Amino acid sequence: MTLARSAPVSWRERLRRHWQGRLSSPLGEPLPQKRLFLLPTRFGLGWAALIPVLVLFGINYQNSLAHALAFWLFALGVVVILRAWRNLLGVRLALRLPAEVFAGGEARLGIVASARRPRTALRVSAEGGAAWLDVRAGHGETELALPVPRRGVVRLPVLRLETRWPLGLVRAMSWQDHDTELLVWPRPLVEETSAHRPGGQGLDTGDFAGLRRFVPGDNPTRLAWKQWSRTGTLATKDFEAPPRESLWLDYQACRGAPERRLSILCGRVLAHHRAGDRYGLRLPGQVLAPGEGEAHRRAALDALARCQPPGLAELAP
Repeated sequence: MTLARSAPVSWRERLRRHWQGRLSSPLGEPLPQKRLFLLPTRFGLGWAALIPVLVLFGINYQNSLAHALAFWLFALGVVVILRAWRNLLGVRLALRLPAEVFAGGEARLGIVASARRPRTALRVSAEGGAAWLDVRAGHGETELALPVPRRGVVRLPVLRLETRWPLGLVRAMSWQDHDTELLVWPRPLVEETSAHRPGGQGLDTGDFAGLRRFVPGDNPTRLAWKQWSRTGTLATKDFEAPPRESLWLDYQACRGAPERRLSILCGRVLAHHRAGDRYGLRLPGQVLAPGEGEAHRRAALDALARCQPPGLAELAP
């Protein structure tokens, strides 16, 4: 789902997506022959135009060298077309999603290519990014950086796999269709006057609770040196930590537009997680109980990414 109203799609863009969907092959399967297309490049068109010129030149001037050069260029062009076609045939692509993505940044997708034979100069592209890779020993990897301007569940675009190897006369290409979705977290907004404490709650020392036997790794400042001088036994001072309080991050308590409020809450979640605080989250239509740790952080950020505040229409991706 997209959380901002998108611009209307033109008929050309709809036609392009329609034919792209009909001509694409499923992601993760070997590229078949019927989904592989060859298009001449500008250099290839010039190469093809040069051949009949040389033939006419040889006929008019009875020059056997011109005939030989024309036939050699034609034979080399056929070989190049076959090599470019074989360089792409049977390639299998797979996606590796990033662990976390924030709105306004880049989603660095891992592209994994596999094939039985070595492949050279493969280009993987999508709307907003492109990357190159080679397949050696049956395996090749690269990263494709795509911009993610909005938060929410974003459907990744169709991938285009192509190659111009070896001479750039033709471009062998294919489209890889998939239904992979990526959850994009809100852009974190750091407040000038932070509401959280620099240290985690419950981390300060409290009342003295007694002594315990020294364990290697204890803080030297908490060693009971007087006890050691009297008894010869090294002990460590133990303190009772004050009870930890639960913080609540409330959507209604923030000010500004809905997206700004979610960005503020995202920044607070990251800050309280770094501080080791225990916090809960209140959103329109959803309440996340107080907790802590990496799992709780991801649950809070996922809830912010999927949140639908009043006034924002839910649109299809």
